[in-house]
Amino acid sequence: MHDITHIEAFLPCATPPAWIDWALQHPDILLIDHAHCEKKAASTALNLMFRYVDRPDLLDALSQLAREELLHFEQVIQIMRQRGVEYDHLSPARYAQGLRQHVRTSEPGRLVDTLIVGALIEARSCERFAALAPHVDEELGRYYRYLLKSESRHFEDYLNLAEQYAGEPIAERVDFFKDVERELIESPDEVFRFHSGTPGTVDS
Repeated sequence: MHDITHIEAFLPCATPPAWIDWALQHPDILLIDHAHCEKKAASTALNLMFRYVDRPDLLDALSQLAREELLHFEQVIQIMRQRGVEYDHLSPARYAQGLRQHVRTSEPGRLVDTLIVGALIEARSCERFAALAPHVDEELGRYYRYLLKSESRHFEDYLNLAEQYAGEPIAERVDFFKDVERELIESPDEVFRFHSGTPGTVDS
C-alpha cells in the first residue's frame, strides 16, 4: 500500500471507527458519493484554472489533477454499473462547504485559502480510502489502495501551490483550517457521506 504517513501526520485527526462502520452499512451511498466527489474535485480544479489564468504553475498542476479526477469518476461509475448501483443525485456533505465558508474574499487570501481547503479535502480522501481498504471487498480494497498515490500527490500539489502564492508563511492559516476540519470530522452528522462526521443526530 502507498505510504501515507505524511498525510496522517498532516491531518488533525484520524477517521473515527464509527464512520467506518457507518460506511460499511451504506455501500451504495459510499460509491455514489465517491463518484460525486471525484466529479466535484475535477470541477474545483477547472474553476480555479478559469479564475487564475495568469498562474502557469497552477494551470499545469490542476490540468493534470482534473484529468485524473475525471478518470477516477469514470472508474467509480464503471464499478457501480458492474454492481447494479444506480448513479443518482445526493445532497452534498456539509464538509466542503464547512471548510469553504472560511475562505477569505480578497486576493491573494482567497486563492491561498481555496488551495489549503483543496489540500485538506484531498488528504482526508486519501486517509479515508486507506482506512476503508481493509474492510471492504477485495476488488474495492484494491481500487482504494490504487487511489492513494494520486490522492496524496493532489494533496501535495494544492499545498505547494498555496505556499507558492501566499508570499508569506501559511502554517497559521493551515492550522486554522485543520481546527475547522477536525470539528467537521469528529462531530455528529445526520446523513452518511464520504466526508461526513460521526453517525448521530445533529442538535438543531
